[in-house]
Parts: sequence; C-alpha cells; structure tokens
Amino acid sequence: MTTPTDAKKPRRRQLWRWGLNLLLFVAALQAIDWWKTRPLPSGEAPPLQGIALDGERRALADYRGAPLLVHFWASWCPICRVSEGAIAAVAEDHQVLTVAMQSGSDADIAAYLDAQGLDLVVIPDPDGAIAARWGVGAVPTSFVLDATGAIHSSTMGLSTAPGLRARLWAAAQGAPAAETLPPPAARL
Repeated sequence: MTTPTDAKKPRRRQLWRWGLNLLLFVAALQAIDWWKTRPLPSGEAPPLQGIALDGERRALADYRGAPLLVHFWASWCPICRVSEGAIAAVAEDHQVLTVAMQSGSDADIAAYLDAQGLDLVVIPDPDGAIAARWGVGAVPTSFVLDATGAIHSSTMGLSTAPGLRARLWAAAQGAPAAETLPPPAARL
C-alpha cells in the first residue's frame, strides 16, 4: 500500500528535473546573449548626433538625466519588424532614440514608419557610419544608457517590451546590468 507521501515523490522529482532543465535553458540563453554582444561597446557611449526625420538636431546630450534606449534597426530587417511593437510601446513611457541603418532616403524611412503606424524619433544612418561607431554589425541592436550617458546594457536580436523596460528600470536604479536583468527568456 502506498502512502500519500510516496505518491508525491515522483512528482517532486519530475518538478526538480523541469526546474533544472529550465535553469540550463536560461543559462544557455544568457551565454548566447553574452557571446553576441561581446564586440559592442561598454562604458561611455560613442558619439551620436544627427538630424532626425522631424528636422530636429538630436544628440545624446539632449537625453541626459534619465535612462535612454538607443535602438538600431533597418526597414529591410524582418526581426526588426517583429520588434517594432516593443520599441513603440517602450517609447510611450521612456526616452527612445532610434537609428535607421541603411534604410534608404529620409522619405523612404518616413514612408515606412507611416505604413507601419510608428511614431518614433529616428536618425537616418544611410551609410552605416553611426552603426559602425557603435560597433553594430547586425540589427536590431539596442543599448540602454543610464542618466549620465554611460552604456548600462546592450542586446542584439529580438527583445520584448518587458525586457527593455526592465533594463531601463535597472539603469535608473544605478545597479550593475548583470545583477538586475531578467533572465534572457523574459527578454525574448
């Protein structure tokens, strides 16, 4: 005859295995994210200034005092299209500056934004010079800068609005990025 505690042992063992598998999965995602972002700059952010599509001159200094999301994207990038909603959602309640890398003329970029229903601050980067200064070799790539303009964290590839908001929150707290970021699965 089995007792109720005997029946729970296989279930506990199964839950423990699931937890271990989840932990390994999260560790693998973290390692992949680290590997992809190795060549990206850290510390003080590289210079970034230009004329945005709205005709205003924009520079990083304009955004000091609060965390800033700097997002590199391209109109031809399918992963960027998937990320657009997250970037637009974050831009509703945080400072966001985007850079359209090699996406055509200003009119092309404006038409693309209009067709997608996006209202973002965009600096065109027709020849990829800004992206090169920032070490961006693939899009989408996002950087979170703290209130002083230092790079707090960076990510390459698909990101979610909650993941980006968590990074911005961590930058506002002044906490080191690695200690405050949610697991990579939450950033997907």
